[in-house]
Amino acid sequence: MSDIAVAPGTRGVEGYVLRQAEPGDLPGARSVMLDTVYRDFGHGYLPQWHSDIIDLDSYYLGPEDNTLFVAVKDGAVAATAGVRGQTPVSPPHPLEVTNRFEEGHTATLYRVYVRPEHRRQGLAGALVDACMAFIAGRERYTGVYLHTDARTPGAVEFWAKRGTVLFDERTAVNDMRAESPDEPFQTVHFELPIPR
Repeated sequence: MSDIAVAPGTRGVEGYVLRQAEPGDLPGARSVMLDTVYRDFGHGYLPQWHSDIIDLDSYYLGPEDNTLFVAVKDGAVAATAGVRGQTPVSPPHPLEVTNRFEEGHTATLYRVYVRPEHRRQGLAGALVDACMAFIAGRERYTGVYLHTDARTPGAVEFWAKRGTVLFDERTAVNDMRAESPDEPFQTVHFELPIPR
């Protein structure tokens, strides 16, 4: 795998190596992801939603049109961002979201997480740029989707600068909440333009 070419003057990425994940990066990436779901989301690991975290190799390194990027500093993974070719369905998403994307042609961004001590350095932006360049290089993809948990500091604001809000579960009344009243939904769904 090769390091990511970062535009000169990109804020904060000095001192970090940004690259497509290698097998040796997976334990550190998993740690970043698990820490985020416990600390920021407040509900911890839920196998029905987070199985990819446990099996990063099968979800991100194995499939040709999927990938995982990492930012590494002093040998430790500080941030992650992944791409998977998956139409948004899980956790159960509103029909307004799932009906918008074409099966088999949607790139979904996953696990764009930065450890708190590395935030506000430009890492998430640089990793997302790498994901978008990866997506743009794949003819298969005609749409880009992601969802974020609004409890993650700065997440909604970050994505709103890059894409369009499709659905905000914090303010919407929908059948999904009625079906799962105990689930901790704070989800905001986005569509991003593919840079061609």
